[in-house]
Amino acid sequence: MADQLSTLQNYDRYIAELFAPEDRVLEAAREESRRKAMPEINVSASEGKLLHLLARIIDARRILEIGTLGGYSTIWLARALPPDGKLITLEIDSHHAAVARENLKRGGLLQNVEIKIGPALVELDNMHSRREPNFDLIFIDADKESYPEYLQKALPLLRERGLVVADNTLPNAVLDSRARHGAKRYNTDVSARADLTSILVPVLRSRGIDGLTISLKASNVSKPS
Repeated sequence: MADQLSTLQNYDRYIAELFAPEDRVLEAAREESRRKAMPEINVSASEGKLLHLLARIIDARRILEIGTLGGYSTIWLARALPPDGKLITLEIDSHHAAVARENLKRGGLLQNVEIKIGPALVELDNMHSRREPNFDLIFIDADKESYPEYLQKALPLLRERGLVVADNTLPNAVLDSRARHGAKRYNTDVSARADLTSILVPVLRSRGIDGLTISLKASNVSKPS
């Protein structure tokens, strides 16, 4: 098992060094989060680059992130936006939000990013009430038990041909024996929806393997028989 983990870490290191080298802003974001006793559960550099690439592929101008933590993934996503683009990120913990704000400020990204503090489900309801313009990409990376509820409330805010991406959807879904685990229910929900075309992509992280569930929204999609 240790040899297998070491091999996966070497794979991740190779990909990150070649395709997703961190600059000082990203390194400092991780260091500051660690110094402020934040949980070390942010996406990996290679995963951050994948999120960045997905946003660039669809020419995202508006991004919604559910779960900010220290802002590491926020930096990767915000850097994919055009100069007049906007990213709204939702964070329930004010301490996490404060650390994220400093990390984003260091990267010169606050002009494109709005951090909203409070329960994400409440803020999603508020977005519906004020008729928030649709988003091009929604990234879900918060408490796993609420993933299905986040999907239900966020999907109407996503434009057609937009992407909804959920993190931590492989080990949590496979290794947890609970049939009602949030990640497991999320994967089941998106796979069954006729308006989504979805795939679960394994991704590498320092702790081994994880997964991103990527879904394309299109109202005219029909499931194969």
